[in-house]
Amino acid sequence: MATNDYKIFSGSSNRPLAEKIAEKLGKSLGAIELKRFSDGEIWVKYGENIRGSDVYIIQSTNPPSDNLLELLIMVDAAKRASAKRITAVIPYFGYSRQDRKDQPRVSITAKLVANLLTVAGADRVMTMDLHAAQIQGFFDIPFDHLYGSPMFIGLLENFKENLVVVSPDVGGIKIARSYAKRLHADLVVIDKRRPKQNLAEVVHIIGSVENKAVLLVDDLIDTAGTFIGAIEALKKNGALDIYGAITHPLFSGSAIERINKSQLKKLFVSDTIAFTRNGDSDKISVVTASDIFAEAIKRTHLNESISSLFDIDKG
Repeated sequence: MATNDYKIFSGSSNRPLAEKIAEKLGKSLGAIELKRFSDGEIWVKYGENIRGSDVYIIQSTNPPSDNLLELLIMVDAAKRASAKRITAVIPYFGYSRQDRKDQPRVSITAKLVANLLTVAGADRVMTMDLHAAQIQGFFDIPFDHLYGSPMFIGLLENFKENLVVVSPDVGGIKIARSYAKRLHADLVVIDKRRPKQNLAEVVHIIGSVENKAVLLVDDLIDTAGTFIGAIEALKKNGALDIYGAITHPLFSGSAIERINKSQLKKLFVSDTIAFTRNGDSDKISVVTASDIFAEAIKRTHLNESISSLFDIDKG
């Protein structure tokens, strides 16, 4: 395969990030038409020949559900246009919070999305900071799970020496440990219970945060209720300045207002989700994920190892 024989296309969910990724690869986004019928039905047409090409489709699948459906239609159209290999680059993998049947009569949407992508014709999936790493096992095609911590580490290295890294729950320990190792900081875990969606209650803090600067890390913020609850609990236990590093800024409802009113010092988020309201808060700073995705795409196309991009245990 010729080293230049790959093409990058963007859906409508996060074109600014796709443009940054293409620019870092020295390429332009491929021509594609994305239209809606008057009733909202999605129509896709590739505006150039992709027969025999290595095709990368960049599209986050955060709500509305049109983003997911648009990705599926783009994959299907590429398959029918005889693309050689189709990689769905999903900076934020939506519907990943429903990754198991934790109560009767509910859907496992993460598995459903995996099935849909495979049936649509995706040959490979690339994403960053899944809500649950085991979702990779739902796929029977190659899956690259990239980690966002390298985006933030450089911004956090100058923090105070008495820094501790806090995982908001047991499931986030692996990523939090990666931050702690790279920043030479102690690790603290919050034990919480979730009585219903978008609501979590802090039960216990495992480790000491008294008179410490705190870095709270997680994969996403939705309404920010859980995040703010963690901040309040940490403050009650003697934490000093509190910072956050969150990969996916969903920011639904009054999330930004809650963050503005909180005792949070600074929040770093990425651009895996198109976020245009950072001007509403001087506490929020946006970091681009384009470097990591561009490198992963380049190495994947050249059939080179990308393990260094998702090995979070190296410090």
